Amino acid sequence: MSKTVLKVFVVLLVVLGAYMWVGYAITEMTGGEKKASGIVEISPEGGEQIFWGKGRCFTCHSMGGQGSAVRCPNLGQFGEKFPLPIGARAVERAKERSEETGIDYSATDYLVESLAKPDAYIVDTFKNEMAIVYAPPISLNLKEIKAVVAYLQSQGGEVDIDTIEQPSEVAVQYYDRIAAASAAGGGDPGNGEEMFVDTCSDCHQLNGEGGEVGPDLSTIGDKGLKFITESILRPAKKITPGYETYVVVDAEGIKTIGLKSQETGAEVEITKATGEVVTINKSDIKEIEIDEGASVMPDDLTEALTVKDFQDVLAYMMMQKSEGEQQ
Repeated sequence: MSKTVLKVFVVLLVVLGAYMWVGYAITEMTGGEKKASGIVEISPEGGEQIFWGKGRCFTCHSMGGQGSAVRCPNLGQFGEKFPLPIGARAVERAKERSEETGIDYSATDYLVESLAKPDAYIVDTFKNEMAIVYAPPISLNLKEIKAVVAYLQSQGGEVDIDTIEQPSEVAVQYYDRIAAASAAGGGDPGNGEEMFVDTCSDCHQLNGEGGEVGPDLSTIGDKGLKFITESILRPAKKITPGYETYVVVDAEGIKTIGLKSQETGAEVEITKATGEVVTINKSDIKEIEIDEGASVMPDDLTEALTVKDFQDVLAYMMMQKSEGEQQ
C-alpha cells in the first residue's frame, strides 16, 4: 500500500470516528438512546420504554441522575428543588389541583392531566413549552400514555393500574381528548377548538353556543371520523334534513340562495351563508326549488386551514359525543 493511499485511509478512519463520537455525545446529552417502542403493556416497564423511546420525554425531562435534560422539571428526586420523585410529588400536586379547581383530584388524575393538558399546571420557574404528546410528531396513543402514567407512578408513588384503566371524571375527559386525537390522525383538540370558534361557530351551534345556519354539532362525534371528514371536504354530498339549500327567484329575476329558515302562509325566510335573513313575500316568488347539489357551507373551507388545523378540527369534532358514547 502506497503512502498516499495509507494517508487517505487514516483520514477516513479519523473522520468516521469523529462522526460516531459526535452522534454518541448528542445521544448522551439528550438522555439516552431512542429505542423502538413496538406494542407496550400498561405497566411501569411499558411506560419506561415509551419515556426513553418513542415518547422522547428524555429530551426535556431527566429522571433523577439519569439524563441531562433541564428544559422541563426533573421527574426524579433531584436536589433541593425536587426532594420527591414524581410519583410521590403527584400526590401533593393533586391536593393543589383539588384546592384550585374545587374538584377532587387523585395522583393519577394529576399525572394524566400533566400529559394531556400540560398547561393546566406550570411548575414555578419553568415555561409552558411541553409538547402535545398525542399530536405529531410524537403521536402517542392512549395505551402508550397510560403506560407512561404507570411509569411515573412507580417513581416514589403507588402504581395503581386500576385507576388508570378505570378513570375518574377528571381523567376520562382527557382520555376522550387523546382518543379523539388518535382517531383523527394525531390532531390537537385544544387548537381544534380555537379553529372551530374562529371558522365554524358563526354557523354551527355547539353545546348551546353559536349560530343556527348549519346543523347543531354537539354530538357530531357519534357519526364517526369518515362522516365528519366528508362533511367538511364535500359538504353537499349528504345534507342534513332541514338544512337543504333553496334557490328562490322573485318576479324581478332576483335570486336568493340559502336555507329556508321559516315559512308562513304569506312569507318565506331565507337565511344566507353569511347569516343574513331575507324575507320574501310568496306573492313575489316566481320559482322556488331545492338545489340538490349545493350546500350553504363553503366547499373551499379547507383552503383557509392548514393540514394541521384540519386535523385539529377533526380531533375536536370527534370529542363531541352524546353522553352514552363517551369513553
